[in-house]
Amino acid sequence: MEPLYELLAPYFDRPEAPSDHLPPPSANDTSTASYLTRLSSLSLSDLASTEPASLLHSAQTHLRSLQALSKRSQKAVIASSSHLSNLTSILPSLGSQTRELHDGIPELESAASDFATKYSRSTENAVLDRRKRTLLLSRNVDRVSDVLELPTLLSSTVSAAQTTSTSSSSSMTTSYASALDLHAHIRRLNGLYPNSELVGSIMKQAESEIQNLTTILITSLQSPSLKLAGAMRTIGWLRRVAPDLAEDGYAPTKSLATSAKALTVSKDAQSEDGALGSVFLICRLRTLHTTLNALDPLRELANQETTRRQAGLHIKLLQQQVSASALGSQSERYVKRYIEIFREQSFNIISMYKSIFPSALPTADISGPLDDWKDASPALPSPLASFAIHLVEMLSSELQLYLPNIADKQARESLLTQVLYCAGSLGRLGADFGMMIALLEVDMAAHAENDLESTHADPEWEQVMKKHRIQASRLEVLSRGVGGRKASGDVLSPPPLSA
Repeated sequence: MEPLYELLAPYFDRPEAPSDHLPPPSANDTSTASYLTRLSSLSLSDLASTEPASLLHSAQTHLRSLQALSKRSQKAVIASSSHLSNLTSILPSLGSQTRELHDGIPELESAASDFATKYSRSTENAVLDRRKRTLLLSRNVDRVSDVLELPTLLSSTVSAAQTTSTSSSSSMTTSYASALDLHAHIRRLNGLYPNSELVGSIMKQAESEIQNLTTILITSLQSPSLKLAGAMRTIGWLRRVAPDLAEDGYAPTKSLATSAKALTVSKDAQSEDGALGSVFLICRLRTLHTTLNALDPLRELANQETTRRQAGLHIKLLQQQVSASALGSQSERYVKRYIEIFREQSFNIISMYKSIFPSALPTADISGPLDDWKDASPALPSPLASFAIHLVEMLSSELQLYLPNIADKQARESLLTQVLYCAGSLGRLGADFGMMIALLEVDMAAHAENDLESTHADPEWEQVMKKHRIQASRLEVLSRGVGGRKASGDVLSPPPLSA
């Protein structure tokens, strides 16, 4: 092949066209060697006739292939050309950056080592702890949100309880139960996390709402239309909502050796209801005062008669033979209405108290030695005993103030009879105050001296009590179904009255 290559080599430097600047083929090129081998295998006629056409066909085929390739790879070729043109500037920059990276690797390794040492789990770190808490908060954000909504939910429940206080008892019971469950849950959280400021703040808000609920319950005890069932439910809720009111342990309990009707106090008094009994009595006393304040118009008219009596006008009118029934008529109306309200309300209050607080009834227990009672410190009085005494003082003060205004003897006797009926009504509950009318003897005697028709030597209160006993005996006989003149005669002769 080398002689043939040397024979053709002089013709390689003659370009067919001025634009052709291709280098001559190398003798070591495999394509050149294969083509020269092919040429040596052809005859002279083939070289003269068919070989030029074959070369032209091959050239055209390669040209079309190049054109198709250029069309398909136009963008890639252009991009490669542009990158290739920028390669001269990119390579130096890449080299400088590589050197910078090589120089910065030791510093990076030292910084990574310091970071790993600083934030290692085996050592305490404030930043790491803060991040742990933040991550924990992020994972439990729903639970924290539920805990933060507990005071708002409790407030809504208390508001619902206040709204439904006049509706069905089932809705009210559900609201109270939900409020108590929420408060118990908050207290349990406070016990589990006593050092948490968040839980402590929620606990304070919950206590404020529970105080509001306690206020609502106490206010409901002042309702004029309160019944025994509603009062028992309200006291039951107060025992759960405000346990502090039921744990002071000062009120008395019943003694098995004495009667429950006695209004005295045991020395060793213990109670399971605490101050709830006192709260109940105070609320009902306020309702009683509110009801009695509705009689203020009649009270003002009666006060005018009291002013005239104190000025001595009653005696002048009696000396002028003015009708006694006209004197003190306004006082009679006021006192009569006052006794009616007092009798109804006082009986309801004491009877409800005895039904709601059976273990806090006042008793008397003197079974121990007398020296022990002398040395023992005085116990606090029973709320019921003090309340009953206060009621009697209320009625006594009103009678002492307005009963002397009534000049008509029959009107006075009628009012005193009503007082005795009221005393008997409360007597069934252990609070009989019938002998209280004996304390009004001085004022009654003053009217008896000015009563022109008064010929009795006995005090007026004693006459009223005798008549009342006769009427009570007759009613008792009628209730037992006993008849006959003999029985009636026995009834009409009352036993001697003992003050």
